[in-house]
Amino acid sequence: MVVDSERHVLYARTEEMKIQVFSLGPNGDGPLKKVAEERNLITQRESNYGGRQQAGAPRPTKSSIVCISPISTLESKWLHLVAVLSDGRRMYLSTAPSGGNNGAVGGLGTNNRRPSCLKVVTTRPSPPIGVSGGIAFGALSVVGRSQSDDLSLKIESAYYSSGTAVLSDSSPSAVSSLLIVNRDPSTQSGSLGTGARGSRALRESVSSLPVEGRMLFVADVLPLPDAATIVQSLYSELELCGFHNSWEACEKTSTKLWARGDLSTQHILPRRKIVIFSTMGMMEVVFNRPIDILRRLLESNSPRSLLEDFVNRFGGGEAAAMCLMLAARVMNTETFISNVVADKAAEAFEDPRFVGIPQLEGSGALSNNRTAGGGFSMGRVVQEAEPVFSMAHEGLCLCSSRLLLPLWELPVFIIKGGSGSSDAISEDGVITCRLSVGAMRILEDKIRSLEKFLRSRKNLRRGLYGRVAGLGDITGSILIGTGSDLVSSDRSTVRNLFGSYPRNGDSSEGGSSNKRQRLPYSPAELAAMEVRAMECIRQLLLRCGEALFLLQLLSQHLVTRLIQSFDANTRQAVAQLTFHQLVCSEEGDRLGTRLISALMEYYTGPDGRGTVDDISNRLRDGCPSYYKESDYKFYVAVEYLERAAVTSDSEERENLAREAFNNLSKIPESADLQTVCKRFEDLRFYEAVVRLPLQKAEAADPAGDAFNEQIDAGTREHALSRRMQCYEIIINALRSLKGETLRKEFGSPIRPVSQSVLDQSSRKKHICQIIQLGVQSSYIFFHEYLYRALIDLGLDDELLEYGGPDLVQFLQDAGRDPTHEVRAVSSIGSPISPMSQSRVPVASYQIKYFELLARYYVLKRQHILAAQILVRLAERRSTEAGDTPTIEQRRQYLSNAVLQARSATETGNVSMRGAIDNGLLDLLEGKLTVLQFQMKIKEELEAMASRSEASPMGSNSTPNGSSPDNGQSSDANFVHAVREKAKELSVDLKTITQLYNEYAVPFELWEICLEMLYFASYSGDADSSIVRETWARLIDQALSRGGIAEACAVLARVGSHVYPGDGAMLPLDTLCLHLEKAALERVVSGAEHVGDEDIPRALLASCKGAIEPVLNTYNQLVSNGAILPSPSLRLRILRSVLAVLREWAMSVFAQRMGTSTAGASLILGGPFSLGQTTVLNQGVRDKITSAANRYMTEVRRLPLTQSQTEAVYRGFRELEESLLSPFPFERL
Repeated sequence: MVVDSERHVLYARTEEMKIQVFSLGPNGDGPLKKVAEERNLITQRESNYGGRQQAGAPRPTKSSIVCISPISTLESKWLHLVAVLSDGRRMYLSTAPSGGNNGAVGGLGTNNRRPSCLKVVTTRPSPPIGVSGGIAFGALSVVGRSQSDDLSLKIESAYYSSGTAVLSDSSPSAVSSLLIVNRDPSTQSGSLGTGARGSRALRESVSSLPVEGRMLFVADVLPLPDAATIVQSLYSELELCGFHNSWEACEKTSTKLWARGDLSTQHILPRRKIVIFSTMGMMEVVFNRPIDILRRLLESNSPRSLLEDFVNRFGGGEAAAMCLMLAARVMNTETFISNVVADKAAEAFEDPRFVGIPQLEGSGALSNNRTAGGGFSMGRVVQEAEPVFSMAHEGLCLCSSRLLLPLWELPVFIIKGGSGSSDAISEDGVITCRLSVGAMRILEDKIRSLEKFLRSRKNLRRGLYGRVAGLGDITGSILIGTGSDLVSSDRSTVRNLFGSYPRNGDSSEGGSSNKRQRLPYSPAELAAMEVRAMECIRQLLLRCGEALFLLQLLSQHLVTRLIQSFDANTRQAVAQLTFHQLVCSEEGDRLGTRLISALMEYYTGPDGRGTVDDISNRLRDGCPSYYKESDYKFYVAVEYLERAAVTSDSEERENLAREAFNNLSKIPESADLQTVCKRFEDLRFYEAVVRLPLQKAEAADPAGDAFNEQIDAGTREHALSRRMQCYEIIINALRSLKGETLRKEFGSPIRPVSQSVLDQSSRKKHICQIIQLGVQSSYIFFHEYLYRALIDLGLDDELLEYGGPDLVQFLQDAGRDPTHEVRAVSSIGSPISPMSQSRVPVASYQIKYFELLARYYVLKRQHILAAQILVRLAERRSTEAGDTPTIEQRRQYLSNAVLQARSATETGNVSMRGAIDNGLLDLLEGKLTVLQFQMKIKEELEAMASRSEASPMGSNSTPNGSSPDNGQSSDANFVHAVREKAKELSVDLKTITQLYNEYAVPFELWEICLEMLYFASYSGDADSSIVRETWARLIDQALSRGGIAEACAVLARVGSHVYPGDGAMLPLDTLCLHLEKAALERVVSGAEHVGDEDIPRALLASCKGAIEPVLNTYNQLVSNGAILPSPSLRLRILRSVLAVLREWAMSVFAQRMGTSTAGASLILGGPFSLGQTTVLNQGVRDKITSAANRYMTEVRRLPLTQSQTEAVYRGFRELEESLLSPFPFERL
């Protein structure tokens, strides 16, 4: 019985030569289950070449099965069992159903299937007899080989393991011997038959050893436990090695690698040994590998023909690989390889007669493209020749690939003890290196030995290295003696191996005038290409050795502990990292740096185990490509920072921080400033926070690609991005000081310390320090970046106070529009010119910059420039939806502009005073007044629309009277039109002409119309008909709205705004007559009670208390009888005159008493005490007395009854008498 530990199958052979198959379950721990039995195996597959017998001789007896053995999955995935017959034949069986020809039973995945049958797939013939042992290259294939008819085998016992069969032959015609059959590793094709099957047949080597006695048992000599553990660690994850599903010990499973052949395992596995137990004793048999044969050839100074035969049998690439392993001493051997053997192997590796030279594909058969007559054959396609490197390059590739096979595509780390899911890596998984430290050390030693050998050949300029360097010498090969030993033809061959030939030259060789074909590469160029390729491989090997050293160092410090501070994404990336990525990719280099950072934290932390120098020396010696000199300086600085964080002495803390800063200043391009600067922030050492990122930004973009418009956009964007990453570190410090929290950086080699709480003054101090340090730098682009960040953070005051000399230019450029440029006015004597272009679109992002520019000018007492900027902001046009400034904002801008213009008059600057003289202040005040008109019109329109919506049936309460549509203000269209007009006024500034013609007049806003006419100093007509008509409409509108009281109030309010003037804006005669007539009509009709003092007081209020203009107006009306034909109207006017005269007398008295305010209040109806006496101005009293006397006469002339005029007459008389009495006003 035998057990297949990989497939979990038990095979049994019975006395009747039947083979039974039992399944042990999927995991090998289940009950026995018989799945198949085959009893006719021997007769089932009788091979027509299985027995060697003489023609006509009787058929030999039936063969029997002498041995069965499972076949490892490393040998075959579809052949499961081999049975050795007594005649030497070997039958290969499968437990999977047939799925194809050529032995491809069940496909590639049958090793995972459970056994279901037992079938013979193929049968190998018995090995030949008469083969001697030793190292001769006499391995023969049975296919097509002629053999003696009288030779036959009688196998008594057999043993099969890992591709090797040991047969005990007791044929009567020969001495008892052991036949050892294994796969022939050579690549010689031979001439042992033709046909497809013959060309693909398995080639075996057979060795015969004479022995005495009968073989009882054979066993493999297992590798030592340490060596077996290393082998299993290296190859356990490779499915092709068959280690993943076996329950056997590592010593036994490691021997399965022998089944792969000696060529691919002789660098890691020792020579195979077996122990044979016989009836006569015990014997140990050692199998020489091809590299052992080559070593013996080199040691014994074998003739060149044997070396050539070795190269021919194993191929140039394999032979070169073996020479390389001997020369670099990377093979697994029990004895030391002498220097003589190593030197000879190196010479053979470099000898072009053994490994060839780089050439073009098909260059040796260029004549094939020509016809027999020498002409070019037009019937053939000439393909472009490709370079083909020498066998030395192929051997280097073979050797390197076999060393890296257990590493390259496999993960570096594995997760142990976790749930297996990627989400559980940080929870319950323990990450550790996949390979053991011993296995990685073995591989590192071999890889470094190989790289060291290549480097030595480069330094010595041997072989192709010397050829490329122009110092090559190939005539002194130790394998072929000196040049004098060579025949002349050999000398010619050697001399021409690297000889150059013209790319396009004439050849007259043999009398032919044919021209050589143009070749794309010369021999020197081909040699240089191969050297470059080999140098790339050497660099790869060097990097791999350093990666293995780093992994060993990490394993010694527990990877799980080192990465415990990593974030989940980084831990995931570490767990999925392959060796190929670690060696060749940027991501692998980044993760390697992170792992080194974690390792350095272990040494530099407060609870660390040493100093930076302890671990830095090991890293610099073992993996300089991962840990450079700049890294050393970085971690020295980190150590200083750690010490500074724990010291309580402020002076010592600052000194340590400065030492760290000085170290980092030497390596700005290599330092991880994201975490280092955060520590400097904690130490309040902001000089490093500013200067280090600026230095790194310049080091990252030394050519200034970020500002070069001539280069590729992608390159420019990349350079700009790298600069901004550095600048953002400084801005983050500002954010932190301002109170904004930042996201913690994971995986930092520096642990944050508890940061002391700063008060507001300290925060401002440090913010100002950062700004000043930034402004002191010469990097203009950073200045702009800093200014923008300060604006975004709301640090406007600090920006304006500590900004550099380029701040004005920055604000101007940032707020500049493509069609308009805000410039500092060089000649303040013409300040209005920029205003003429101020109504241009200004985007929302430009507003902030203009506002800051205006504030800067105010701070620097440049008021004229500030006013100009404010005017532009007030008059800007919208460019985007939602970017419209409110009308109140516009008013605020203009108000501030007026304020700045007025402030300019207070300065001692003569040029600014000249600018004011040129009309800037008047212009700004005018713009502000027009804007106020616009705001009033907008408010009136909005109120009108609101009242119209509130009174759907139409109402007389509309603002300022009726609507333009004669009572149709409630109409929806009218309301919509009003709101649209109000919306227009909110969008942009309007001129006074637009406001008057398009808004005020159409909507009968007569009061505002009068104010605009007064502001514009309107003089369009000689008789002021427009003004008089507007006043008439305003009074009528007020009368309809609230009667005489409303009209008087409107007159007093509006008139006071337009008085004093030239009289054209306040036609008192028209207004007086209009109001008096309306008052008379309303009193007569009984619609309204109007007092005698209402109209006069309104007229006096419109004239701001001036009595004579009002009195003169009444005199004109009284004197012109054509104007006042009605006696009642004349009586009404005379009553008003009496009221005017009384007000005049009281005002004069009040002024005389020094109570001008009280007098004005009296005129407007306020209280006044009559108990006071004084001496009135004699001239004024005479005027009032004369006027009273004259108007008494006018009263008597009225054609009215005495009862109607008596009260008026008596009033004038009493006024006259009171003025003449020594106690005036007692009777008023």
